[in-house]
Amino acid sequence: MTLKNEVNSLKEELIVALQTPPLPYYWESGRSTFRIGDRHPNRRNFGLFDVLLVVDGELHIGENGTEWTLGIGDALLLLPEGEHYSFRPCEQKTTFYWVHFEHVDWHQSPLIEESEVVNPLSPFDKPKLIRIPKKSTLLSPQLAFDLMQQLLELPVGDAFWEKQQLLFRFLAMLENGISDIAKTPASRLAEKVAVFIQQHYQEEITNETLSSALHFHPSYIVRCMKMKYGVTPVQYLLQFRIERAKQLLVSTEWSIDRIAAEVGFQYAPYFSTCFKRGVGISPLQFRKKYLN
Repeated sequence: MTLKNEVNSLKEELIVALQTPPLPYYWESGRSTFRIGDRHPNRRNFGLFDVLLVVDGELHIGENGTEWTLGIGDALLLLPEGEHYSFRPCEQKTTFYWVHFEHVDWHQSPLIEESEVVNPLSPFDKPKLIRIPKKSTLLSPQLAFDLMQQLLELPVGDAFWEKQQLLFRFLAMLENGISDIAKTPASRLAEKVAVFIQQHYQEEITNETLSSALHFHPSYIVRCMKMKYGVTPVQYLLQFRIERAKQLLVSTEWSIDRIAAEVGFQYAPYFSTCFKRGVGISPLQFRKKYLN
């Protein structure tokens, strides 16, 4: 499959991206069992995210005109605004877990959108997104069922931190579930390139170096990195070196010359030029912002 085909194949998949900070906030959870003929309640502008996780049977849920039939191990994330409704009563006994949480900064988008965005500054400056698939089928649903049961066994109105931690673990499970969709061969290769660069950033790295180490054509490596991170491998290397230099500037008393050499620059003046171009101030000015 070509890179273009990989991108096009993801266009119809949806994610809900939660900007952090802040982190999602747990409200409540439960386990419901519907008999034949029962329906999920209809709601409008509920105000909270509602995750449904089917344990047994089938649940027929719609949101803003889109409808899903959820089976065992299927999870659906309903949005805090709009209309949620049942478009068909249960045709068999159906059991599902639900969890409500709050988050104030989010958007829904095609899954591929995040890999198409080109950050003009640095992939390391990009705010963290928790990317939850709109609808997913868990590969190991029993792990999610056990986690939801742990939530239910905690006392109502107490165990705040335990509930928050279990919510984060559940959302991480859902987010990891999109890896088989989002991590196309091109995305996986880009991640391997990033790991290689981070492990060898002190060395001289070129596109030919990466091609030899990872056994892919240099132009394909460049295309994959630009799709995943919005930068070429060389730009990624430079920006990673700058990020590492920032850490050393505020955590050590090393000279600028030593830090430049430590992060892979042969010449300190060139390091200072690159640092100022990327950060907006010189290394010395950056250090003075944080150290007395």
